[in-house]
Amino acid sequence: MSQYATLGVAVIGTGRMGADHVRRLNDVISGARVAAVVDIDADRVKRIADGIEGCTPYTDPAAAMADPSVDAVLIASPGAAHEDALLAAFARGLPVLCEKPLTPDPASALRVLEAELRLGRRRVQVGFMRRYDADYLKLKALLDQGAYGRPLMLHNKHRNASTPPGFTNAMMIHDSVVHEIDVTRWLLDEEITAVRVLRPAPTGNAPEGLSDPQLILFETAAGQIVDTELFVNCGFGYQVVCEAVCEGGTARIGDDHGVFVNAAGKWGGSITPGFVERFEEAYDRQVQRWVDATRRGEVEGPSCWDGYAAAAVCEAGVRAQTTGERVEVELIERPALYR
Repeated sequence: MSQYATLGVAVIGTGRMGADHVRRLNDVISGARVAAVVDIDADRVKRIADGIEGCTPYTDPAAAMADPSVDAVLIASPGAAHEDALLAAFARGLPVLCEKPLTPDPASALRVLEAELRLGRRRVQVGFMRRYDADYLKLKALLDQGAYGRPLMLHNKHRNASTPPGFTNAMMIHDSVVHEIDVTRWLLDEEITAVRVLRPAPTGNAPEGLSDPQLILFETAAGQIVDTELFVNCGFGYQVVCEAVCEGGTARIGDDHGVFVNAAGKWGGSITPGFVERFEEAYDRQVQRWVDATRRGEVEGPSCWDGYAAAAVCEAGVRAQTTGERVEVELIERPALYR
């Protein structure tokens, strides 16, 4: 397509994230429009499409991809459905922004990666949105410039006010720590080679059966150590903090909570209630960058390799969580396409 043409996007999955992306494409960013929406809930998808001019509702992703007005696909369906949708997009030559996870496990992620390799070019950007957050971008620039010398450690905090019903220990790795997995690999430009999970005394606010908080330790190929405090029922809000400890200094992001006040014998500020509010600008920037690159005929950002590597670390993390042992991460050799 011409880089000046409006990109027609099919949004697959219209739950919380998918509906937010529909709004984003329709109202926030430039250069794209929602040409189709897909969901197994026919009534919901029809209601959404009825509110968008020129948008067609579908219950079948393949049918939406066959729509001649669709130039690209944004996948926001549950992770178990991603592999089939990605392979269908490959078959039609459509570029994809796929919300994390690429797929739920390394075996299926590897199948997707191998299918993309057979195309001979990248078609997928994986939705690890923290790479588009302004603070993380500044921290990445400092580390890449060597401003404080070689990074030795990362300290992360990842706190949620509460968890939804049915949230499990494995989901603490797959749905929460996966973000620290990706930013660790991205910030340090190193693969994670081993994982340990420690379980402190649990909070009384966690639902029965959930071990919360947890401390997750990563080792990298270069010998760096990364720790993440994961506390998903902290009760007071959403916090994400990352501190890089380098040979000649430290750099920390995540402490800015907006306006800080002193009044009536009190001092303090506000804490973000959830991840959508905290990373709203990052989501906007991510989707805008994807649209701009796609209109140029390019693919940038996190790749199928990043999605596969994250899935492999998650698998090791769940094993470490279950056994209490140090678990090594198993990865294939990185293909040239992703170097």
